[in-house]
This record gives sequence, structure tokens and C-alpha cells, in this order.
Amino acid sequence: MQTRSFQLSQIPTADFTLAGYSVAGEESVVVVPELDVVFDIGRCPREALPVNHVLLTHGHADHSVGLLYYFSQRDFQGIAGGKALVPAKLVDPLERLICAWGRVEGHVPPYRLIGLEPGDDYEIRRNLLVRTFPTIHRHPGGSLGFSLIDVRHKLKPEFVGMEGPQLVELKNKGIEITQRTDVPMVCYLGDTAAGDYAQYPCVRDAKVLLIECTFFDDDHASRARAGKHIHIDQLAGVLESLNNEKIIITHMTRRTHMGFARKMLKKKLPRELWDKTTFLMSRQHIPNNDADA
Repeated sequence: MQTRSFQLSQIPTADFTLAGYSVAGEESVVVVPELDVVFDIGRCPREALPVNHVLLTHGHADHSVGLLYYFSQRDFQGIAGGKALVPAKLVDPLERLICAWGRVEGHVPPYRLIGLEPGDDYEIRRNLLVRTFPTIHRHPGGSLGFSLIDVRHKLKPEFVGMEGPQLVELKNKGIEITQRTDVPMVCYLGDTAAGDYAQYPCVRDAKVLLIECTFFDDDHASRARAGKHIHIDQLAGVLESLNNEKIIITHMTRRTHMGFARKMLKKKLPRELWDKTTFLMSRQHIPNNDADA
């Protein structure tokens, strides 16, 4: 029997690298090592273990089952400080699950669960925060999307050109000389139905958007509606009011061949959207692999 080693797709950007795997019903995980976050946890690939912040969109097993292993392995390897940011309603059931497995294993690993509501901000590190927004998915614990925000402080226009001592004098007088600018770097929707995501600046203006498009076949439209996922016929409508520089498609079903999905994507998207869109699971993003035909 021949087996193939598990590899994450890798998509470099100017500021960070996305390393991930996302197949509907199987596993979804996207690691952003430079920003110290992993979007969902899937089955917890080894690349996720050193990352200190798990951003869990919802509780379906293909997105969350590796959370226990994440905390357990970090404890085993002596890596302190791991935490999971999760929908607030999931904190209690996840704690119960971790403690129940602790009785099976004989040891409850150190863990930290932070419950968030839509619209919350959480500081990852100085000048980098995660902002939550509501998504549309069928899960009793609710679902969240996450956007990573680079917080920048720039000199106000009226003070540009002033010398250092003048600026210090203004600051000493209690005058605010800078203004805050939030720059969304990367946004992850997780599982969701089509919706008006342009209403959220942290989604609309993110440089990189990871968005699911699970179904591509015409006769799968009913599956998309039932599971609250996006069908290719809806994708352009979601994207047309967004300003993203790069769009990455996640969570495609194995029922659809990648070649067919690519053909449908090119057919359904306007040229300006097609040119900046790619599939996370395209072989061109897997190291040492030939690109799809």
C-alpha cells in the first residue's frame, strides 16, 4: 500500500504565510505563524502546535476536534500559554469535553478558553488584535468569523512637518498628535451561508480574505441551503462589494473535482474577481507538487 504524507498548502503574502488544509466535512485549519494564530484547528497538524492562539469559528468536529490534542500536546512538549478564542456559548461544553477526556487520559492538560461575542476585539500582541463578526451557519453554539487587525498610529495631518521638540511640547500639553488607523490584514469566515459581509469593514477591507465555497454543481444548491454554505452561484454576489486584494476559497466538497470547480469559478466570477482568487487546496500551493491542469 502506498501512502502520501500529509502536507499543508502554503500561500505566501507580503506580510505573512498561510498554511492550511480545508475540505468540507473532513478538516479545516489555517495556520498564520507570523501572526501567532491558527484559524480553526482541524485535527491539529504539527504546524499548529507552536502557535499560541486558536481562533475557533464553531464547534463542528471537522473544525474543532483537534483542540483537545492541541492543549494535550503543548503540555506534553512543555509549551506554555496556549489559548482558544471561541464563541461564548461553546466555553462550557468545551470545558466539559476537556475534563471528560482528562478522566479518560488520567490528566487534564492546562487550557484556556476565551468566549467572544460578535463585535469583540482581543489583543494578540501590541498593535495586533482580532475582531469578531457574526457568520451564518447551522450550529447551536453559534459561529464567528475573525479578522486580524494591524493597529497603526500615524501623525495627524496638521502636525506633519513639525520638528521633534515641537511634537514633544504638544504631547506634554496633553494634545493628541496621532490618530489610530485599523488595517485589516487577513479575514477568515469559516463555514457560512451567503450574506452581506460588506457591512463589516474588517471583512470588506481585509487585504486577504479566506471564504468558503463548498458547492459547485448545479444539483448541490439544495445542499448549500440546508447546511448554510455558499454555492458558486452565490459567490460573486458576496464578493462584489468587497475590497480584498487576494481571495482564497476554502471548504470545497470532495464531491467536486478541482478542475471542474476552477472552470465554474472562472465562468461565474467577473474577470477582476477571478484574477485575484485561488483555491487553498489547489496543488500549486502544495510544496513539491505539480500544479493542476
